[in-house]
Amino acid sequence: MFTGIIEDIGTIQSLQPSGEDIRLTIKTNKLDMSDVALGDSIANNGVCLTVTALGANSFSADVSHETIKRSGFIHYQAGSKINLEKALAANGRLGGHIVSGHVDGVGEVLSINTVGRYVEIWLKAPDSLAKYLAEKGSITVDGVSLTVNKINGSQFLITLIPHSLQETIIGLYKVGSKVNLEVDVIARYLERLILGDKAALPSGDSQKQDISMAFLAENGYLR
Repeated sequence: MFTGIIEDIGTIQSLQPSGEDIRLTIKTNKLDMSDVALGDSIANNGVCLTVTALGANSFSADVSHETIKRSGFIHYQAGSKINLEKALAANGRLGGHIVSGHVDGVGEVLSINTVGRYVEIWLKAPDSLAKYLAEKGSITVDGVSLTVNKINGSQFLITLIPHSLQETIIGLYKVGSKVNLEVDVIARYLERLILGDKAALPSGDSQKQDISMAFLAENGYLR
């Protein structure tokens, strides 16, 4: 589990294809690697990866075909900058929100505007994720825990303070940049919970049930 509070900006040293998978090697900058061991988890632009090799200031991890399909790794290359966060320690602080490191889809930067000392960025999420967006709710963008400030369909607005721009790769974004998105894990489980007994049906059958006000009332969610 992660919190979405970035600890370092790393640099991709190499991406080595291995069949349909990729072996990724990341050079760290200020990330404390003294307590990192083989098998530990590190979030790379919001993607939870297992450390398979360690160097003095670097680590390697394998990226599966499934992860490549669901994330922006297909757009990365040697030299690309990447947000890094070690897994949350049991005695650590949950400074952002609960982040699983399981990317739900790839979004795109639509516009970037400076407003005083802050920067406002409109992004577009895949249409399939629009239902999980909530104004003043949480979303993870390239591993960064952020607040959704406005919504327009599958588009949403985030506001960045100078610290976040300096300490993450968001300060490098341009219009058209592809970003990893993870929706609030609570929203995902709530959607599944609402299905009730229908969750046990094959996917096609369970998804035929529309979530309407009548359905919510029938299943005890409204009074």
